[in-house]
Amino acid sequence: MTSSPAVPAAAWARIARHVLQTAYPYASGHVARGPGDTDITPERLHPAFHGALDWHSSVHMQWSLVVLTTRYRDALAAAGELDPARDLLADRLTPEHVAVEVSYLRERPGFERPYGWAWAARLAADAPPPHREALAPVAEVVAEHVLAWLPAQAYPVRHGKHANDAFALRLLHEAFSRLGRDDVVTAVAARAREWFGADTDWDTRDEPGGTDFLSPALAEAELMRQVLPADEAAAWVAAFLPGLGAGRHGHLLQVPRLGDDRDGQLAHLLGLALSRAWQLRALAPLLPPEAAATARAGADAQEAAVRPAITEGDFMATHWLVSFALLAAGEGAPTSRRPSR
Repeated sequence: MTSSPAVPAAAWARIARHVLQTAYPYASGHVARGPGDTDITPERLHPAFHGALDWHSSVHMQWSLVVLTTRYRDALAAAGELDPARDLLADRLTPEHVAVEVSYLRERPGFERPYGWAWAARLAADAPPPHREALAPVAEVVAEHVLAWLPAQAYPVRHGKHANDAFALRLLHEAFSRLGRDDVVTAVAARAREWFGADTDWDTRDEPGGTDFLSPALAEAELMRQVLPADEAAAWVAAFLPGLGAGRHGHLLQVPRLGDDRDGQLAHLLGLALSRAWQLRALAPLLPPEAAATARAGADAQEAAVRPAITEGDFMATHWLVSFALLAAGEGAPTSRRPSR
């Protein structure tokens, strides 16, 4: 059985801090509601979640620091990275800063739906005390938004970028499971079944899109693996992606033609390789042994192709890739399934 190589925790923490402390370039995502609503100074608009180009990347790169400081504490301490990372989180995740973020989310219920919501929920779920307490209002407003959104949206978004609903539901399901919000977990699982439960023999020949960072098929399969009982999940995956790792859908196991990492859209393909690596490893236990080995080998090749860009690439790659590298390394798995360290 192959697995992700060791996590270079200190290097990943260092680049995460660097991008979070980089104020510009900045893509605010702010929709002005009048002529006086145009001050998009990053730290003023989002005192907790600025830096790293945009709101959602700031959120999930802070999630990366939470993961690294809690699960790789010794490695960071040995490299002198533990205290600086903790200091950054302490500076950002204050109750006062979080209150501004919560107010913004309440006033703009469509902001960062669903991708940013999902990462905010994961950050709240994985953060240690006292950050978990400070972030509780963020989790609450995201829960409210999710419960209002799911019944209202008739059809899922299936493409390979931020609006992909399967990816968001996967993160939301795990986050709210950890947070003890059974109402949100039940709503997410029900919507997943309604949107995706009847899908079979999926045609993946149009993957990837030119600027995808997600495989729509693998994101959907990983969601259903998460929400279904194990035996039902295996049967669903076999029907949805028949022959995965055994001669069909082989292009999903191959390294994509990676784009120029100075171009923010083309750099998405780096993340595609990492998200595929995560999802293929998660799905492998549901496959026959030989197919599972092939899937894991495909995951290894895709991760290896991207690893240098995580810390050495252009800012348009480094401002977000650590999070997806951590997913590929096993940090996207539920606690009970996460590889031991």
